[in-house]
Amino acid sequence: MKKPIASEIEKENKIFAHRIYFASFFILVGLSILVARYGYLQVYAYDQYQTQSDKNRIKLISDPPSRGYIYDRNGIILADNQPVFTAMLSPDEVEDPKQTLTLLAPIFDLSDDDITAILARIDKNKNDPVTIQIDLNEQQVAQFSERKPFFKGVSIQSKLTRTYPYDELFAHVIGYVGRINDKETKTLDKERYAGTDLIGKVGIEKYYEDLLLGQPGNQAVETNVHGEVLNKLDATLPIPGNDIYLTLDYGLQKVAQDELNGRRGAVVAIDPKDGAVLAFVSNPSYDPNPFISGISFKDYGDLRDDPDQPLYNRALQGMYPPGSTIKPFEGLGGIHYGVMNWDSTIYDPGYFTLPGDTHRFRDWKKSGHGTVNLTKSITESVDTYYYKLSYQLGIQRLHDWMIKFGFGSPTGIDLPNEKSGVMPSPKWKKDTYDKDWLPGETISVSIGQGYFLATPLQLAAATAMTANKGQHIIPHLLKDSTGKVKVQPIEKPDGKIEFNGDESDWTKMHLAMENTVSHGTARRIYTPTYRIAGKTGTAQVKSIAQGQRYNEAALDERHWDHGLFVTFAPVEDPQIAVAVIVENGRHGGWVAPIARKLLDYWILQRPTDPILPPTAEEIAANRAKKAEEKAARRAAEEAKEKAEAETQNSAAEGSQE
Repeated sequence: MKKPIASEIEKENKIFAHRIYFASFFILVGLSILVARYGYLQVYAYDQYQTQSDKNRIKLISDPPSRGYIYDRNGIILADNQPVFTAMLSPDEVEDPKQTLTLLAPIFDLSDDDITAILARIDKNKNDPVTIQIDLNEQQVAQFSERKPFFKGVSIQSKLTRTYPYDELFAHVIGYVGRINDKETKTLDKERYAGTDLIGKVGIEKYYEDLLLGQPGNQAVETNVHGEVLNKLDATLPIPGNDIYLTLDYGLQKVAQDELNGRRGAVVAIDPKDGAVLAFVSNPSYDPNPFISGISFKDYGDLRDDPDQPLYNRALQGMYPPGSTIKPFEGLGGIHYGVMNWDSTIYDPGYFTLPGDTHRFRDWKKSGHGTVNLTKSITESVDTYYYKLSYQLGIQRLHDWMIKFGFGSPTGIDLPNEKSGVMPSPKWKKDTYDKDWLPGETISVSIGQGYFLATPLQLAAATAMTANKGQHIIPHLLKDSTGKVKVQPIEKPDGKIEFNGDESDWTKMHLAMENTVSHGTARRIYTPTYRIAGKTGTAQVKSIAQGQRYNEAALDERHWDHGLFVTFAPVEDPQIAVAVIVENGRHGGWVAPIARKLLDYWILQRPTDPILPPTAEEIAANRAKKAEEKAARRAAEEAKEKAEAETQNSAAEGSQE
């Protein structure tokens, strides 16, 4: 075998050495790159990647505040918070939210509309957990727990939600909270509502939303790859919403609702000294609790389509002809403008005619009242007296005087969506109908008919201002607020009605209204125990042709006249003013006993024997009973619908044969 020569060996060694150098160089470069990259990641980009790592490992969960409680003037809770099980979905942990929700639908009883709404919320809140269902029952929780491993990113949490202990009793004044909708999402402060599903929709809940809401906190938690919480880290505690106390009195509210006894109508009671609203009832009412978690389409449809309109806030938004309840205010207007005084008289033959016109505006008493002064016109509610008075005043002066009592504009009460009513004038008619005012229309307005419309709240406020001898008040519901924020309620009248008479004129009107109760149109409610002033009113629902008389028996019940009554007591030191309207209640004398019950409770019973709310056990039993009755009604309706369908099918089959 031939041995390699030395030159070849040296050449091979050089080649090998070069390879080692090149390999070492590339290894060194590679190591340098790795070290540089490592240094970049560990030093220069540490904060960035540490943050990304923490985002994968640590979640910041919004911690919503508890909503402020709402109490009546005596500390009885009207709007409470209770813990409920809530199903939540974390969008960043769910690959296909639509499929997940579809699979969850049988467990949480989700409709297609519910799923659509949830998906819309997910699109707007991709990084925050979204509520699937509030107030889960035990069966739903158990069913989900069995299937939880198959639903990554879905969890059940305990959250506080609103509850209204007395169901329909305060619904039209407290209102309710409900889920935040798309329209509200566009305008609300997302940071302040972080983690919050509910917002005030109507009533006090809406008006004082900013006060009741509070400030959210947050909780940092460490999670594993499945999104399960391993450890709780730092937390910023939420600030609870402010508690508020209202001027309402539970006992008086209960009396008012009980006395309406299912009839369509409204009752408003006000303290004449400062405008504090003591009772605020619209009947029929509704249970606000189902609206919190989301009322079913069926149940909402039943409320919406009910001919008695339980969702309609009659006390705040019901605009009715006020009838003869306005006569005390109008009579004072006659004195203010010097058209008449307490000794001025007219002769009432039972009708009034405008000069040059044969049309007779009839008094409610066909034979007339004879010689009538202002006191008698109030006591016996003499229409003819006010026909003549309004003719002498003219519609413009009548309008200018009546608006001083708050007619034709909102009272300013701390509730949303108040209606203003209508105090007509020539300008109003021209703007509304593009027609001129007619003299006969003034006559109709003079007895609270025609274009004149007022809310029960306006009537109560005007009566309160008459009771306090012209001190203008703004009705209000807020008594006090406790917590981080203080809101000062309206506590004092904001001025006196400009009046050209003197204080004795107010006193004389009080006495005239007292005569109405002692031996006039409201004598059914007279009592020697304390002094009551009042005025009855009847509002015509169906017009009667000239020369015809009102025949109740020939009319459908919903065409009967409305009955109204306004009152205050005690006359010498008014503590309460009340306005009552009962739709189709016939006339004021029939509804006056409702107001008398409120006066008795406030003046006689409340100081020593106030009505107390039911216990929690009694509330639960009552709700269970209502649920059973509702289920029975629904079953009967379904059975009836099924029977009708079967009858129609049988008839169709018979016709085919």
